[in-house]
Amino acid sequence: MTNKRRILIVGGGTAGWLTAAYLAKFLGLPERSHLEVTVLESPDIGVIGVGEGTFPTIRTTLQFLGIDEKQFIRETAATFKQGIRFMDWAHAPVGMQRHQYFHPFEAPFYAEGTNLVPYWLLQDPATRLPFAHAMTIQERVAGARRAPKRPGDAAYTAPLNYAYHFDAMKLAKLLAQRARELGVQHFEATLSSVHLDASGAIAHIDTHQHGSFTADLYIDCTGFRAELIGRTAGAAFKSVRQHLFTDRALACKLPEEEPDAVMESCTIATAHEAGWTWDIGLNGARGVGCVYSSDHISDDKAADILRDYVGPGHADLVPRRIPFEPGYREQQWVKNCVAVGLSAGFFEPLESTGLVMIEAAVGMIAEMLPHSGPMEAPARRFNALMTARFENIVNFLKLHYCLSARPEPFWRDNADPATIPERLAEFLEQWKLRPPGRFDFVLDTETFAFFNYQYILYGMGFLTNLSAGRDDFPQVDEANRLFAKIQRFGDRALLDLPGHRALIQQFNAPPARTRP
Repeated sequence: MTNKRRILIVGGGTAGWLTAAYLAKFLGLPERSHLEVTVLESPDIGVIGVGEGTFPTIRTTLQFLGIDEKQFIRETAATFKQGIRFMDWAHAPVGMQRHQYFHPFEAPFYAEGTNLVPYWLLQDPATRLPFAHAMTIQERVAGARRAPKRPGDAAYTAPLNYAYHFDAMKLAKLLAQRARELGVQHFEATLSSVHLDASGAIAHIDTHQHGSFTADLYIDCTGFRAELIGRTAGAAFKSVRQHLFTDRALACKLPEEEPDAVMESCTIATAHEAGWTWDIGLNGARGVGCVYSSDHISDDKAADILRDYVGPGHADLVPRRIPFEPGYREQQWVKNCVAVGLSAGFFEPLESTGLVMIEAAVGMIAEMLPHSGPMEAPARRFNALMTARFENIVNFLKLHYCLSARPEPFWRDNADPATIPERLAEFLEQWKLRPPGRFDFVLDTETFAFFNYQYILYGMGFLTNLSAGRDDFPQVDEANRLFAKIQRFGDRALLDLPGHRALIQQFNAPPARTRP
């Protein structure tokens, strides 16, 4: 008879329940009586839910878990997200003039044999269309508040790439329901102590309500507290504050003021003197927050910025303050303990990297977990891949800040070459003479593709000078025809795609009654 193989997840929330549901599905838990996945969730600790946005990878994850898309949208107050609109990042507002650019999820249009990026770069900067507008129809679709898909499109598929905005607490509840359906055991229990064996691995943990638990693998989803990986296993935390300065967030949820108003299908990220604000439209509410550096402004000043952003109608606003240290643990898997979510690392809400890293971690754990025997080899590989992912995300996030011409100290400090990671600085030198390309990045350690870097670079006004190679791009007429074709596709999409609010309302409508 095969011995039990036990996995114990300490902590609920999005990280804990997504990990539980994914492992239960991947391992075929209901059909394998020798496997056991258990979640210990403290009744005293709530869900942090920093940010309520996702990256398109979430669609594959939800589909793998067997969660119906319409059910997900209904039960999490979800809306569609097609990218991020950045306001005032390149320049501070001057009178009524404000700089903005769009980072879409859709890749730039590509025709066989014709890469349009060099042709856009060789156009006159004074007259050419913004990069995202010229290269994809998604900037126009999102700007017109259209949905990325149509009512008849199959679940998790659409003409345009997309993710979601959602209520974090409701998502955790839905994932918990699905995990239990897949055979995951659940105990409400508060951790009291953790005991190590002679080798330094976790021998068992004790709880106040249900006594002791033992497992072959302990997964730390205890958030910033990092009860297992930090306090017990002693995995060191590596701060990246020398590169990424924001370390505070003020978060609140506001009721929807005009239920029939047009609904954004992107995150609005608006820069301020020492960071930025997020604005996320949910079904029936708005998630709004202020991310800032405590070295550059006070908590009171950040609260004033947030109140000014939401307007006088919310004068009694009392946001939740969330301090964090940007960084990660290079050893996220130590012996029989592995961290997932905030316990492994966190930078800031920008670009929804938190949930993406949860997805990456649980996918690797599922594939690397040995059926028996020691875990040192998969742990080394997991640590190497996750560390590389975290390092690469630091570069990508820093890119948003270091190109700004804003005059405030926060932004000037971000533009200081001494604060730019060495690898990013090398890329920026290369990208002065060529655009980012696919060979710049190793797929298995990247969260963002080369074209994501292009959208940020050229949205921020970065200059790539191809003038010396102009003769190497002779297909100007063909490129112009393709640019015009993209605009025609955009015209058609605005006619074919429904309004974002209309589609969300349709997905949330009760089923029509049938006559007896």
